[in-house]
Amino acid sequence: MPLDPSFIGRSYPPTAPYEVGREKIREFADAIGDANPAFRDPEAAKALGHPDVVAPPTFPFLITYRAAGQVVEDPELGLDFTRVVHGDQKFTYTRPVRAGDRLAVTVTIDAIKSMVGNDILTVRGEVHEASGEHVVTALMTLVARGTAGE
Repeated sequence: MPLDPSFIGRSYPPTAPYEVGREKIREFADAIGDANPAFRDPEAAKALGHPDVVAPPTFPFLITYRAAGQVVEDPELGLDFTRVVHGDQKFTYTRPVRAGDRLAVTVTIDAIKSMVGNDILTVRGEVHEASGEHVVTALMTLVARGTAGE
């Protein structure tokens, strides 16, 4: 059954804060094969004007994907996750993610479209530091294959 477009604009409660640690940043940089010293060495990051190591640009996927679980698991929306593929991901930064940040994510359904038998769901994650400072906006596109024509 197609997704109901009346869910566009629905927001979910902010996640509990995620504390960004130097080791998590290093592990992520290792996993993606990026040897940038600013992701590992506080002095290298400070030389670039940062107060501590910074995270690779795709690091927020870790926490925004978890937060999007609120949408995926919303029984009222009725998304069949067994048919979902990750279609696209975009990040718009206010500033880099840094070690020591305590980040919370608020997710909102930005769009629901049906195209060629598929439902396309766009979820926006607004990532804020515990102080309230905006850090990054993540846009995730999920494609539910073969659900729009049912």
